[in-house]
Amino acid sequence: MANTDNPLQEQDLRALEIRVEELVRACAHLKDESKTLRAQVEQLSVERDHLLENNASARVRVESLIERLKSIEAES
Repeated sequence: MANTDNPLQEQDLRALEIRVEELVRACAHLKDESKTLRAQVEQLSVERDHLLENNASARVRVESLIERLKSIEAES
């Protein structure tokens, strides 16, 4: 018995195969992009924490300067 598959079925299978390959490539791309974005989020989180620490330190120094200026003013 010769292989006389319906050409339409072969076309459909080939189209499906192409689509699956495209989806696999898209999935790999999205996985890489997700990994990159997660690394960026981690880096930005560390940077944010550092900036918050600097901000708190600066606030303490400014408040200290204000108190010193008030005491100097009161002495005058």
